[in-house]
Amino acid sequence: MAKRNGVGNRSETKGALEDDIDALFRLPLAEFTSARNTLAARLKQGGRRDDADRVKLLAKPSISAWAVNQLYWNHREAFDQLIATGKRFGQGQTSRPVGKVASMRESLDARREALVHLSDLATTLLHDAGHNPTQDTLRRITTTLEAISAYALLPDGPTPGRLTQDVDPPSFESLASLMSGAGTIEPITVSRKSAAPQQKATTTVDTRRLEETRQAKIAAAKVSLQDAKKSLIDTRATAQSLEEAQKKANADAKEAEKYRREAEERLQKATAASEDSARQAESVAVEVKEAAKTLEEAKRSVATATKELELLFQEAPTR
Repeated sequence: MAKRNGVGNRSETKGALEDDIDALFRLPLAEFTSARNTLAARLKQGGRRDDADRVKLLAKPSISAWAVNQLYWNHREAFDQLIATGKRFGQGQTSRPVGKVASMRESLDARREALVHLSDLATTLLHDAGHNPTQDTLRRITTTLEAISAYALLPDGPTPGRLTQDVDPPSFESLASLMSGAGTIEPITVSRKSAAPQQKATTTVDTRRLEETRQAKIAAAKVSLQDAKKSLIDTRATAQSLEEAQKKANADAKEAEKYRREAEERLQKATAASEDSARQAESVAVEVKEAAKTLEEAKRSVATATKELELLFQEAPTR
């Protein structure tokens, strides 16, 4: 019974570690490294050195890989829809010829729509997180999503939600092996009777590869279109802001011109008043000068009259 409990505890511990690792990849990109180091230190202190070493080796995701991880964790329904389209495409390859082309076309259309929807979600997600969704970043996100969709047919695909780098699509040989129902591609002996069917099959594979390439170009073009639309929206917003700023500047200029005219009028009035005051001051100065002259003459007249009066008193007869 104790042994069973030990196994159960180890299983629970392992499950808890997987949950902790998942939680790391769900964090904002800027918090990944510090949270990883904290988790590794806690595991090491708890005597779980192997787990700590495993966590320590987890690389910080690139911005595009981080965005794909967030799509997986936060938009699972849309993400699973893309995976389902990849599986349906693989099933369409093994269907009967009557419904094969129609099934492939439906699967490709569904995958294209899923990629466009996820690309839109990734753009919003990056914006909300404070990152710049450049055309190159969105292209790498779309390529990784396409690759994950293709890996849905294979047993050794990448782990969704824990990506650290962009994912390249699986090789054509890997897909062909799975679609043929075997682990490896068996050599094919061509006879005259089988030459035509095999040639048709080769043509079908080539057609599918061309269609895959075309769809990838379409997805990239849509990403470019989305980026162009965003640029157009930003440019329009900038133009509108500049137009409003210009209107305000024009209004301020008119107001300043009004103040300037009023100031000139006040200056003209003040200049006229100053000149008038100067003329009045000059006139007063002339009057003051004349008054001073008159005052001096009056003083001299008084002095003369005083002397004459004194002489008259001196000349008066004595009795």
